[in-house]
Amino acid sequence: METYVLVVAGFGVLVLLTAWLPMVLRALPLSLPICCVGIGAALSTIPVVAELTPHPGSHAKLIEHATEAVVVISLMGAGLKIDRLFGWRTWSVTWRLLGIGMPLTILALTLLGSTLLGLGLASALLLASSLAPTDPVLASDVQVGHPDEDHEDEPRFALTSEAGLNDGLAFPFVNLAIGLTGGGLAGLSWSHWLAVDVLWKIAVGAVFGAAVGQALGWLMFHLPNLSKLSRTGDGFVALGVTCIAYGCVQVLDGYGFVGVFAAALALRSSSRGHEYHRKMHDYAEELERLLMMVLLIGFGAVLVSGGLLRALTWPAVAFALLALLVARPLCCWIGLLGSGRSTEDRAVVSFFGIRGLGTIYYLAFATGHAAFEETDLLWATAGLTVLISILLHGVTVTPVLRALDRRMGRDTESAQLDLTLPSPTV
Repeated sequence: METYVLVVAGFGVLVLLTAWLPMVLRALPLSLPICCVGIGAALSTIPVVAELTPHPGSHAKLIEHATEAVVVISLMGAGLKIDRLFGWRTWSVTWRLLGIGMPLTILALTLLGSTLLGLGLASALLLASSLAPTDPVLASDVQVGHPDEDHEDEPRFALTSEAGLNDGLAFPFVNLAIGLTGGGLAGLSWSHWLAVDVLWKIAVGAVFGAAVGQALGWLMFHLPNLSKLSRTGDGFVALGVTCIAYGCVQVLDGYGFVGVFAAALALRSSSRGHEYHRKMHDYAEELERLLMMVLLIGFGAVLVSGGLLRALTWPAVAFALLALLVARPLCCWIGLLGSGRSTEDRAVVSFFGIRGLGTIYYLAFATGHAAFEETDLLWATAGLTVLISILLHGVTVTPVLRALDRRMGRDTESAQLDLTLPSPTV
């Protein structure tokens, strides 16, 4: 039988699982990513599949673009479902996570990479920068609900907004690591890095992304009635907005990740209560879930038969555990001191710094643009960290969020099962 036919049939099964598994898993202490990785690992035991499973480092450009696609779609969905108005005070927890928590995490992981793994500065910084951001794809279980849905408590909002912005804000440090491969600290132009990689590219992403969102929002909601794009009712318009925002910002040498999230926020603000936002968000979420399942099944396969963990060492195992259980929680806890949030809220936000496909993207991007030392060790350490995060956070997310909902007086059962219960009669 032709391999092509098997691939087509397998993809059909995958599409059905994309729709069915989330419904089955809602009431269980498991997550969709765990199942996807398990499916990939099981498939890789088949000789034919094992032969077709390469190490991701040997196909860095393909991995870069595949993970890039799912991240930008996830960022659009995250921006569309945030109900809270954008502002300095209303987003104060987010700014603390981005301005204090993430830089401290990068610093801590860079020191760990240098001392524990014996990496050079460039490789240690790349590993730290890749692992610092909360992944917008795999963190969907701890994010706010659909647009205009009553699930925007502070922990969920903080994790959604953080994941929406920190993927783009990790880029200056990834670019710094790339620059350090050329001649170390002495050979780096710090003024150029600060002016271009930090200030210019972030500003271009934020400003032009928001401009694209505002312009497309006008086309959707403010044209004469018969011409409004929202009248189509087509959710796939969200994909068009994503591609336009990302492409325009990248052409202008800005950070496309920041641009897509800014565009989504601006689009949402152009007509905040319109039901069309729900249509676009739902389409983006479904497409994101399908792409995520494909990539995580591939991730499970390369873990077993692709040799992703072949360079793993015991210090690397210690690094992964310290990164997830000490560095991220401690650094974000420090960043949230004085925020006025409860101990429980700070604990949830600090703990659920989920690592995932964004980490894989940054590693593929950087190793495709510069020669780093110990690349196999970088891939193995990052891969193990992502695997532990998927397992650890996937098992704990349901009971923790149920406890959070109970504390807030929310109906946890209907929230988990996505059911609407009838109002009680007096």
